[in-house]
Amino acid sequence: MKTTLLEGKKPAHFDKHIIGNLLLNVSTPDLVRQEKLIIGIRNEAGEIYRLIGATKHNSFMNAIEELFDLGLVDELQDSDATQDGCDAIFSEAA
Repeated sequence: MKTTLLEGKKPAHFDKHIIGNLLLNVSTPDLVRQEKLIIGIRNEAGEIYRLIGATKHNSFMNAIEELFDLGLVDELQDSDATQDGCDAIFSEAA
């Protein structure tokens, strides 16, 4: 899986846990967006600051499971539609 930080966006305080728990290769935003499935991560300001791209559905599901284990919630869990180009968007529970 590939990941990128979006320019000008502040990483969330829990970002180090994402990096520590998922096997991610740092890439460019353009290359990450070319992946089949995209996960967005929101910071405390509500901005998507990190993108994670997965080629395989299995990798995508494993990443989602890890993010749930970190206590994050998927805003698109009950939706079949993508939002902001993402198949899932994780943030801290309110």
